[in-house]
Amino acid sequence: MSKKILIVGGVAGGASSAARCRRHSEEDTIIMFEKGPHVSFSNCCLPYHLSGIVPTAEELVLMDPAKFASQYNIDARVGSEVVSIDPVAKTIAVKNVETGEIYNESYDKLILSPGAKPIVPPIAGIEKVNSFSIRNVVDIDRLNRFIKTGDTKNISVIGGGFIGVEAAENLKEAGYNVTLIEATAQIMKPFDYDMVQILHKELRDHGVNLIVDDKVAEFAENKIILGSGKVIYADVVVMAIGVKPETDLAKQAGLDLGKTGAMKVNQNYQTNDADIYAVGDVIEVYNYQYNDYFQLPLAGPAQKQARGVADHINGMAIDNRGYIGSSVIKVFDYNAASTGLNEGLIAAKGLNISYDTVKVIPNDKVGLMPYGHVAHFKLLFEVPTGRILGAQSIGKGNIDKRIDVIATVIKFGGTIYDLKDLELCYAPPFGTAKDIVNFAGYIATNLMNSDFKQVHAADMRALVESNACIVDVRETDEFELSRINGAINLPLSEIRQRTDELPKDQPLYLHCRSGQRSYNAVLALQKMGFKDVYNVSGGFMGLCFYEQFNDMTLNRKPIVSGYNFD
Repeated sequence: MSKKILIVGGVAGGASSAARCRRHSEEDTIIMFEKGPHVSFSNCCLPYHLSGIVPTAEELVLMDPAKFASQYNIDARVGSEVVSIDPVAKTIAVKNVETGEIYNESYDKLILSPGAKPIVPPIAGIEKVNSFSIRNVVDIDRLNRFIKTGDTKNISVIGGGFIGVEAAENLKEAGYNVTLIEATAQIMKPFDYDMVQILHKELRDHGVNLIVDDKVAEFAENKIILGSGKVIYADVVVMAIGVKPETDLAKQAGLDLGKTGAMKVNQNYQTNDADIYAVGDVIEVYNYQYNDYFQLPLAGPAQKQARGVADHINGMAIDNRGYIGSSVIKVFDYNAASTGLNEGLIAAKGLNISYDTVKVIPNDKVGLMPYGHVAHFKLLFEVPTGRILGAQSIGKGNIDKRIDVIATVIKFGGTIYDLKDLELCYAPPFGTAKDIVNFAGYIATNLMNSDFKQVHAADMRALVESNACIVDVRETDEFELSRINGAINLPLSEIRQRTDELPKDQPLYLHCRSGQRSYNAVLALQKMGFKDVYNVSGGFMGLCFYEQFNDMTLNRKPIVSGYNFD
């Protein structure tokens, strides 16, 4: 028996569910409603139109109503705003955006995919600046036309999430003076504070005026006044603070909202009305790592949900295992990816998890390869189970595949012992025989076995200021180039013959360039009777990345004689 399926909203969730529903049945009537002029477009590519990577706004549009009709026999109606739902009568009211005419359409099944809208708080004086937000092709085209037709030089982006960072990067690439303002102490919350300093530095190195830990207090004529009193001149302001689910229809129809303020759905993505489903940015999803609900406005999960809804409508079972949140971003010359839990999230949610971390900076390819790079890699694992909790990686090479491996291990309930044993592809142009994820697994199991102890870059400033015994095991020429203030130099090649120069009545903190040589030195000293020895994870390079941005922007005294990022 044929069904009439109505879908509110297009893009990842709506368009995918429509296409999947059609693949299940040629008899069903499928109608998709989109308030704007485009029913299917590349949401994630929007910022790249600002730099010209995507040359025209038209190229962002993936499918038009004519193609939906000819290829899928789907009636895609643009300029059609769904203004209300009557769950009892099983009808929706649709307004023609151009004419204002309202008509009703009945349904057997209704799928809600209205997405999320930009957060624009009522900041005093906002009408005194040229402000824009980025949600769809119309928004990005309007912003791009404005800045290119006017005398625009200074653009400020407010908000350091994905859209804000990508907008700042692409506007800078287009030649504008760009300020990126983030109210909290860091951009990009999927990354821990120690890791994100790499991205802070990268933005600053490319000329973006990055301001963190300072929020917008008010606007004046072409000016932004921050809470600190600092004034930023801005011809254009891009509001990228975040998004919130479009729940107006849900509220009007009496559909339940969840604890996060997004729509509440069950394991089949049904609302409290069994004939109404919801997918995408408008819903909250279950995180099985910490057994609670959260919002995950990403295209990948939306498409998985859309497939599941179409299957359930057609009598198929859904395998909904929850979500962990995996993402990747490009920031100028660096790529950054993350998955699962991070330390910031564990602290913010007050999760009762006992965990430890691994921080390594190995090469992503064999060192002889001219296009190899180092990869900053951080792994979180549960103690004592060894269960993998999350990972982050930042580097100039192909780091996303490493995080994809970790995401897979997490979804399969894997541990640090599984990381050691993974058999991954190897050839010099692609990786190393002992891949980064294997390497992290080895270190994690060594930590679990109490084979050695470690401290992190975040601990080093206090240790330097307290005159702790810091031992640099790099070679003399490396030490003379730049070093931690107050450190002593005992190269790994000489340390076994010079142990009499080390104090035995206080802790020793050993480091090298990235942490590998110093790890070997720690083990050697332990075998020779030294008990209180620590390896500085990430080494001197990791410390330089951690310290430099704050040193420069806070005008504080460095704890190193010079920075070395190679």
